[in-house]
Amino acid sequence: MVLVNAMNLNYRELNDQIRRAEKDCCIQNCLGQRFIGTGMDHIEITVSGIPGNALGAYLNGAKIIVSGNAQDAVGDTMNAGEIIIHGNIGDAAGYAMRGGKIFVRDNAGYRAGIHMKAYREKMPVMVIGGCAGSFLGEYQAGGKIIVLGLTADADKIVGSFPCTGMHGGKMYLRGRTDGISFPGQVTVNPATPEDMAEIEADIAEYCTLFGRDFRQVMDAPFTVITPDSKNPYKQMYVAN
Repeated sequence: MVLVNAMNLNYRELNDQIRRAEKDCCIQNCLGQRFIGTGMDHIEITVSGIPGNALGAYLNGAKIIVSGNAQDAVGDTMNAGEIIIHGNIGDAAGYAMRGGKIFVRDNAGYRAGIHMKAYREKMPVMVIGGCAGSFLGEYQAGGKIIVLGLTADADKIVGSFPCTGMHGGKMYLRGRTDGISFPGQVTVNPATPEDMAEIEADIAEYCTLFGRDFRQVMDAPFTVITPDSKNPYKQMYVAN
């Protein structure tokens, strides 16, 4: 493993060092450098400190582990690989991701999973251990978004306007959802055993990564949200 000291490096210099290493890297003293791991396809990158926006953008198979928090646009348009955050993330995580997995130990900001989509055999997955902010899953077109509410100390584990414009994929929320207002174009149901089977491996991986009790997490009730139309905006436009 190559040790990279990010102190006093701008984001271009830091990313150049990572690419030149061509092997697993441990970044120390990271302080807001953007685009770490962009497009990388085979190495493991461990980050000590706080990476800047667009961590793992266009990720294509690499694995990124952050020892604390991360900023906005984690996993922007990622295609494959894993991003593991031992803390919180900012807004718009997983924007337009079409493959790979993002695991967040704690909370996510606004618009997590916006424009998430599945592509051919790829099935993107985002697991948020705590709460998510407003507009969760906005325009979701595919993939799975799972919110566990394990750090929740409020009545709602998601903010306002979840699933706005959702027209594909599934969202799973653990715990009570009676205080959450969903839009009219989605269907909200208690998760069936078949639904739970679809996310069991993802939750097991989350629990292994962050030291949670798998049985305890799974024993709570889950709600699954799916779109009831592949064209949720049809009624808003004049036919032509």
